[in-house]
Amino acid sequence: MTAHKTVVITGGGKGIGADIARVFYDTEYRVIIGSRTDHGISEKLGENAWFCETDVRQPSDLHALVAYAVEKTGAVHVMINNAGYSGWRTLAGIDESFWQDMIDTNLKGVLFGCQAAARQMRGKGGCIINVSSLAGKRGSANNSVYCASKFGVNGITQALAKEIGGQNIRVNAVCPVFVKTDGVIEALQENDSPAGGTDVSAFLDSFMRAQSALGRLPLGEEVGNACLFLASEKASAITGQCINVDCGVLPQ
Repeated sequence: MTAHKTVVITGGGKGIGADIARVFYDTEYRVIIGSRTDHGISEKLGENAWFCETDVRQPSDLHALVAYAVEKTGAVHVMINNAGYSGWRTLAGIDESFWQDMIDTNLKGVLFGCQAAARQMRGKGGCIINVSSLAGKRGSANNSVYCASKFGVNGITQALAKEIGGQNIRVNAVCPVFVKTDGVIEALQENDSPAGGTDVSAFLDSFMRAQSALGRLPLGEEVGNACLFLASEKASAITGQCINVDCGVLPQ
């Protein structure tokens, strides 16, 4: 029964986050979307969805987001730390600004999102899901900062599963490969990306043929379905796991 459960999703206004929001809303969750910009997803979903302006680089914003969810719905049952972005740079091309913004968004935002959720879930139990990446399990050229952030997300996931499991809070991560969102397409257009600034569609088609066991890439909805399963009672014995949603690109 999910009709009275609440999920908080950072970066839920577009891309994978919006797909996750739709999946949970369609399963009768109350959905709180936190992001810097209101893309209108909460209005499109319906009366049991709300937007809260949130910059995940600011821990105070994340605590305010969780407090807003409690104010609106009375509780937070599921926290999905999804906000993040991709970007490729050569080692020589990395500067402190690139490093800091990606680490603050992709890694710091996850840690303090977990902190905010766990504080509210203490004594009640709950589920935290971090949206990581296949880049959190294997390195790739020109991707050292992004990989560092996502390896860190997987480390946080495993550590917190041990730390707060005794409070009946489960912590897991999902690790997608390329999902065709506007953000990923834009990042792949960069010269330092694996697409090399050339035809992104041709690159992704070649990647699917060469790397994917299923001959395709995952959809955002499929990432959402994986999160929905991890949030459910059917996954009650699963914690500390970083589960690939990759159509068999990296079998483990």
